[in-house]
Amino acid sequence: MKYYGGCDVGSTYTKAVILDEEGNIAADTTIKSKINSEQSAKLAMSEVLDKVGLRSSEELAYLIGTGYGRNKVPFADENISEISCHAMGVHVTDPTVKAIIDIGGQDVKGIAVDTDGTVKNFAMNDKCAAGTGRFYEAMARSFEMSMSEFSKLSLTAKNVIPITAQCTVFAESEVITLVGENKPMDEIAAGIQMAVAKRCFVMAKKAGATDSITLTGGCAKNDGLRNAIEHVLKLKVIQLKTDPQLMGALGAAEFARQKAKAR
Repeated sequence: MKYYGGCDVGSTYTKAVILDEEGNIAADTTIKSKINSEQSAKLAMSEVLDKVGLRSSEELAYLIGTGYGRNKVPFADENISEISCHAMGVHVTDPTVKAIIDIGGQDVKGIAVDTDGTVKNFAMNDKCAAGTGRFYEAMARSFEMSMSEFSKLSLTAKNVIPITAQCTVFAESEVITLVGENKPMDEIAAGIQMAVAKRCFVMAKKAGATDSITLTGGCAKNDGLRNAIEHVLKLKVIQLKTDPQLMGALGAAEFARQKAKAR
């Protein structure tokens, strides 16, 4: 049995996937990224290799690195951008999806997917942390909640308290003030989700979304954000059957499988 690997070293989390010869996921893992990207890659790959009974990455038929730290995956046969890998990962998970919003730890991307899983068009906001994973970490911290708790908080809101600040630092200060004034926390959270959804509008248009879109990255698990995007963008958010946080690593592993078979 031959195996193919993908390692997605993100700024916040590192993900690794191993596929079998048929393209099925044989093993996967998600770990908190270390300061050193190479160390993150080694730890993640060690976990998935152990799950399939391999001793080292050299036993893989092919391995591709992707993500923020893709150039720091020492055992990768080559590196491919996370934009291409997210498109391919979504394509093999659900070929009907043609538009993606990928919300990473420090940027937001809109990706249009072609019929073969390649990228038709993309746009990226990497100039500001607002609306990214780090933004949500700051917001959850303001509420003294876990990310999981915060992601569901807005679902009970009857009203929305708008968050006007566009910068993560100022938004966190605004939220702390509102919490200090004893404003309903679920309504503040709803304001945060709406603000992020509005920032996704341009990305969705660049991705060519017309009636539906899917979310990838850790923030795709944010129930409040999914609801806000459906409300603001008037698009159906397709929930993937495979963990949306794994899409980059999955796409990288699929590229590895294709390249190995083409040799």
